Amino acid sequence: MKLLTILGARPQFIKAATISRAIAEHNQKQSDCLIQEKIVHTGQHFDANMSDVFFEQLDIPRPNHSLGIASLSHGAMTGRMLEAIEGLLLAERPDFVLVYGDTNSTLAGALAATKLNIPIAHVEAGLRSHNLAMPEEINRVLTDRVSDYLFCPTATAVANLQSEGFPFSTSHRQKQQIENVGDVMYDAMLYYQERAKNMVQLSDWGVEEKSYALCTLHRQENTDDPKRLKDILSALRTIAVNICPVLLPLHPRTRKKIDVLKGDSWLESIQILEPVAYLEMQRLEMDANIILTDSGGMQKEAFFHQVPCITLRDETEWTETIDSGWNILAGADSNSIINAIENANAIKKVSIYPYGKGSAGIKIVESLLDL
Repeated sequence: MKLLTILGARPQFIKAATISRAIAEHNQKQSDCLIQEKIVHTGQHFDANMSDVFFEQLDIPRPNHSLGIASLSHGAMTGRMLEAIEGLLLAERPDFVLVYGDTNSTLAGALAATKLNIPIAHVEAGLRSHNLAMPEEINRVLTDRVSDYLFCPTATAVANLQSEGFPFSTSHRQKQQIENVGDVMYDAMLYYQERAKNMVQLSDWGVEEKSYALCTLHRQENTDDPKRLKDILSALRTIAVNICPVLLPLHPRTRKKIDVLKGDSWLESIQILEPVAYLEMQRLEMDANIILTDSGGMQKEAFFHQVPCITLRDETEWTETIDSGWNILAGADSNSIINAIENANAIKKVSIYPYGKGSAGIKIVESLLDL
């Protein structure tokens, strides 16, 4: 069996490593049905942290093909990727195309494959924010529609698909296959958490366990709206001055947007960090007192590490984190964010396992072998 895996950002490589490890384990045990995986990196998100050390420290396979397509508008980027991926598919002739999540790379890979009648497996299928103003929502909805195998991370994701009329017929089979396999990010956290503890020291940032708030801020809905951006930064300053230190690894795009506000005062009292690598981020997350973020992945990782989370958005795909009490939706209003911080420890938190027990990668490989 030959798989072509299409990735476009560092988090997708970390997710895909879970399945690559499961493939390697399968190939070591079986000789009659080997799986060959070829990895394509579209280059969608340039990440200076994706050096040789990134692949070596995390045991991640290096891409077989690198397309270098980045820094374009959504339409131009998706179109360029579609053209390039089509050429690779014609050359490689895989049995399946494997895509992850909701990036432009995900959609381009799915569109290229479906037009060539190559079956598509979508990991993290069925997620919905129900906000089509988000480019990610458009990508995930369209990818789900043309995919043949929908590997969902939660029961909620399965229900989302069913409410939209899934499964549909495809050109490759009578009906799409929907399966709740669990979340590959949970697999990754379990695999890497001890490595993060052993390799990374909090003293590198001058903080101690449970003494700080950790924040990430990068979504277009927050960074491109000056009022939302100002309100969030105002809340972070208030937290830093009155509650606890705030560590903010600052995305280059977010820094540019803050520079447009014309004033370093927006970052006053906030401890600004350069973007950090995966293991460093895991260590910062697991030992934070509270996490504030507009990242979907970080909401889940806060839940995995049992750290209260304040989500700087008006909706979330990861509703299980809300239902369990570990996550609070605060939007971008400064007062709402401060109130959420003050209430985070008062909300009753329950222990649930909506993302599986750490076997998502194995389940996906087993399902592909059964097809």
